[in-house]
Formats: sequence, structure tokens, C-alpha cells
Amino acid sequence: MTELSNLPLISLLLLSMPLAALWIWLVPDPRKARWIALGTAVMDLALSLLLLAGFDSASADYQFVEQAKWIPSLNVQYLVGVDGISMLFLPFTILLFMGVILASWNSIHNMPRLYFSLLLLLESLTLGIFVSMDVVLFFLFWELSLAPLYFLISLWGVGPNRRYAAVKYTLLMLAAGVPLLFGFLLLGFAHADSINMAVPQGLAFDYPTLLTLHLPHGLEMTVFFLLLTGFLVKTPAFPFHTWLPVVTMEGPAAVAALMTGLKLGVYGIIRFVVPLAPNLSQEFHWLLAGLGVVGILYGAVLAIAQTNLRQMLAYSSISHVGLVLLAIASLNQAGIQGALFQLLNFTLVAGGLFLLTGFLYQRTASTDVISLGGAARSMPLLASFYLLFGFSAMGVPGTNGFPAEFLMLISALDTHTGAGLAALVGMVIGAGYFLSIYRRTFFGPANNQVILKVLDLRPRELLIIGMFSVFVIFNGFYPQGILDFTQAATEHWLSLLQTN
Repeated sequence: MTELSNLPLISLLLLSMPLAALWIWLVPDPRKARWIALGTAVMDLALSLLLLAGFDSASADYQFVEQAKWIPSLNVQYLVGVDGISMLFLPFTILLFMGVILASWNSIHNMPRLYFSLLLLLESLTLGIFVSMDVVLFFLFWELSLAPLYFLISLWGVGPNRRYAAVKYTLLMLAAGVPLLFGFLLLGFAHADSINMAVPQGLAFDYPTLLTLHLPHGLEMTVFFLLLTGFLVKTPAFPFHTWLPVVTMEGPAAVAALMTGLKLGVYGIIRFVVPLAPNLSQEFHWLLAGLGVVGILYGAVLAIAQTNLRQMLAYSSISHVGLVLLAIASLNQAGIQGALFQLLNFTLVAGGLFLLTGFLYQRTASTDVISLGGAARSMPLLASFYLLFGFSAMGVPGTNGFPAEFLMLISALDTHTGAGLAALVGMVIGAGYFLSIYRRTFFGPANNQVILKVLDLRPRELLIIGMFSVFVIFNGFYPQGILDFTQAATEHWLSLLQTN
């Protein structure tokens, strides 16, 4: 481990993708772009597994830390590292991007160089969000990730209003970035005040230093609501959710898999909101719990009314992320471990469902239920995997969704009994809407004769879904591996609430 920790593995990980994106433009044949993107993703997965192999999960400290001066006059640093909360997101995120690249293999005919370059840049920026230990660096990665998504949605979207969807998403995220930036700046100025030094000499933006601050109640409340608002928009939580159904309908299914599989807003709440404003997080736990319950029920009820798979999955995602917010509001070990477990599950389950939906769209040019009836007759493999991932989303025992949802429900019933019972109702509704739309899609009457003639999953597609399925089943039967890995980090996370 000592030898590994001396290598700049995280920097290599972050730099490999922009360099590969540049390489794509230097290769004469544009068809090579997909091979370069896939090769880079495989290399990045190997690097992340190397990090994982050298990581000491018994320690709550940041590991593989790399530090360099970036803006010395403002005490802003290039500071990256991983801890038990962020480490597992690296290989899971890369695995999802690998799935997106493979799913886009034969479907991208327009500007393939630009498409795969943008995917690589987005992957690098997303990983940067997970490894940043300086809040200004985090904010840089956070905001820069909007540019690739804007172009991916607007240029390769499948709906007539794809440009509107791209603009709506980008403007909402830019607006949400304003309170985030102000919250981080207030923390930096608070550090200067705490050590009685003038600005800019007394500024501090590195995460470990900011965790030691003891903010006055009024300032902590301001920071809490600024950061919470910014992250809730990205989550998306009710009532900031309106961009997700639009993007999933208008954008490409592969990009929708990234949007629903990577819950960066919830990660931000866990990483920044609760630890940096611990007193207010405990004082307003009811607010997080309330937003969670409303999201659970609102998303589940609206999902019932949908007749399009993409819309159903969008509202289902809102419902599922509501349960994660409720678990975070519990502020206990079961809740935070269940929340992290579920965030990792989202990359495989929500991402996998959208990739499968994309495969359906590639074959039939539709995701409307009325056009997909009888799909199981010609695509039994696709129907089987769709059911497996649906079972995981419902929390059926034997899938990775069960231990995560069990932990979150136990924590909610223990600390917010009424909200926990409401969450149970939402889960029952969730099972109902999924099974109903699944039956109509795959076993309903075949009104579209095209359905009966299409091919089942191709080997490349089967490889993607097969990889995801292995983790769905393995983590369902052996959840202890993830729980043991996050034990020390979540205990430290909870200790931050007790020492402030």
C-alpha cells in the first residue's frame, strides 16, 4: 500500500480521459473514437481497482492524497484523495460509463468523435467531483460537467424538444451553482474570522480544515440552506425535480442512464451539507425527512400514470431518491450506510434500466407501452434482465436493493416513524407501477408487428447487462462487503455530528 500511495494514481485517472479525448481528434478514422473511449474506460477501471486494492477501509482518513498549490493568493489548492465514502464510487461510475460507451457503439452515426470525446470529459469531471478535497476544486468540476451534458442532450437527443431540455437543465444547474458558491465562500471567510486573520491570507477551502470550524448559529443556518438548496436541485428532489422527466424524454437514453444512475446531488448532501453544518442538520432533520417522504409518494403516484417507459423511470428515480433523503435525515449508522449502498446501486440498477430501455428504442423507435406489447416473445433475455433490475429497484430479497432499502427503512422507522410508514406505502405503490407497466410492455398484446421481428440482446449488449447483473445479485447475497468497507468512514461521519 505504501508504494501505491506514493503514485499519483488519482491524477493519472483524471488526466487519462482528457488526453484520450484529444487523441480521438488526432486519429484519422472517426470510427476509432469508440475504441479509444472504451480502451480508456477499461484502463481507468484498472486504475480504480488498483486504488481499491491499496485502500485501507479500516481507516476513516483520506488516502492517496495529492496536493499542489493552485491559486496561492487565495489558499486554493489542487487537493484530491479518497475515503471510505467516496472510494467505491470510482469503479462503479467507470463501470456505468463503460456501459454507456458500449450501448452507444452502433447508435452514434453523427459526429462520433465529438460524442465520445464529450463522454470522456464528462467521466473525468464526474470522478473529479468524488475525489476533490478542496471545495473550490469541487465546484470547478461540478460546474464544468454542465458543458458536456448540454451538448450530449441537445445534439444527440431523441425528442423534438431536446434543445429546450438541454437549456432547461443547464440554466437550472447554473442557478443552483450560485448558492453553492456562496456557501463555500462563506465557509472560507469564516475560517479567516476564526483565526483572526485578514482576507485573503486567512482563507481556507480545503475540506479537512473546514470540518474543524465551529460556526455561529446564524452563519451555520445560512451555509446549511445555501448548500442544501444547490444540491437538492441536482438530486433532484421535489419541488426541484422538473428537469429530470424532460431530459429523460428528450435526451439520449445513454445520457439518461448517467443522469439517473449518478446521484451527485445526494452525494453532495452527504459529503458537505451534513458535516459542514452539523448542528443545523440535526435541527432541520425533519425538513430532509419531509422532502424525502414527499418525493417518495409524489414520484410513485406520478409513475403509476405514465404510459412511457422513460417517463416512468424518471418519476421512479425521484421516488427512490426520496427514500435516500429520508435515510440521511435519520442521522444514524443504518441510515447513512443504507443511503451509500443505495447510491452505489443506482449506478447499476437505474443506469441498467435506462440502458435496456435504450436498446428497446434502438429496435422499435419508441418507448411507449402501446408500441411495445409482447416484447418478451422476441426479446426474452431483455425482458428477463429488465425484470431482474426491476426487482432490485423494488428491494426484492436476493438483489442488491434489498439490504439497502432494509437499512434505510429500519433507520427511518426508528427515528421518523410516521415518515417510515409513509415510505412503506410508497414502496408498495412502486411495486405496483413497475409490475403493471412491465406486464403491459413485455406480455401485453402485440399491436406493433415490428416487435415480433426484432432481435434479442446482442453479445455486446449482453456483456453490459451481464456485468451489471453480477453485481446486482452478488451484493444482494453478500452485502457485508460494502457495509464493512463503509463502516469506519460512516462512523467518522456520525462523529462529526457529536463533536460540533
